Amino acid sequence: MTLLPSLTCLESFECVARHGSISRAAAELNVTQSAVSRQILQLEELLDVALFERVRQRVVITDAGKIYLKDVNRIMIDLKDSTSKIMACGGSPSILNLAVLPTFATQWLVPRLSIFLRKNPDVTVNFATRTTQFDFETEPFDAAIHYGIASWPGAVTHHLMDEDTVAVCSPKFQAASRIKKPADLVGTTLLHQSTRASAWAEWFSVLGVDNSHPLRGPRFEQFSMIAQAAACGLGVALLPKLLIEDELASGKLSLLFSHSVRSANAYYVAVPESKISSPFVTAFTHWIVQESKSAAPSVIRKSHNSSKKY
Repeated sequence: MTLLPSLTCLESFECVARHGSISRAAAELNVTQSAVSRQILQLEELLDVALFERVRQRVVITDAGKIYLKDVNRIMIDLKDSTSKIMACGGSPSILNLAVLPTFATQWLVPRLSIFLRKNPDVTVNFATRTTQFDFETEPFDAAIHYGIASWPGAVTHHLMDEDTVAVCSPKFQAASRIKKPADLVGTTLLHQSTRASAWAEWFSVLGVDNSHPLRGPRFEQFSMIAQAAACGLGVALLPKLLIEDELASGKLSLLFSHSVRSANAYYVAVPESKISSPFVTAFTHWIVQESKSAAPSVIRKSHNSSKKY
């Protein structure tokens, strides 16, 4: 006896569960209602568990059905992803699955990726967003862009670049707020990155500016959101300069001061130990390390030990 249900049965089960109706599921799947009913019955006989209860003209998923549905949804999504990946690469074994930080990818990595692809035309690069460390043994990635410290269990990390943060806002906001020096930011609307709640407090401390309320202000989940908010005149943002080069060049954002604060963390590329001998993973790692060195941000830095008051 096989414990593997047919894909047709799983599709019917998922569709009926989503609609709560056999007739609607049949219409979506372009089959008859009796065909859907037979497939559900076959699945229930295989599992020896009732997946639905028939209530008047509706079908209601059982508790067992809800448990099974979670796994079925996950399997179906994984199967669709695997199918699309193999279709996208045309059968090539040189697929590089990258876990990336969203703003770093869109603002820094993607604009430079054509350089890598010209040197490695047979490699297909896939992107997925991950903002925290994960287990490479359970996630199907060949490498990850990581912000933090040079440590990742089960992986080798390579330093890409440090992060220097600068204070920026729109030119109109700067003019209207009459911002001339760091102390002028006290009482100004400060825009915060939700995972770096203390960034402004540290910035004021480094520059020797007294601000009793450095944590006040709206919070945003991603740097790209903060950059857009600052460009729209919602306040002053503290952002990594390497992620806003375009906005500074276009004039959407103004660099308020020459001072910057270097973070204790940095950007790394992390490669799982099982992938360190992969030729195309090695090629990508070598390329991004070299590219990061040549594209190191040029920022005038202010000493962390400054005691000057502004």
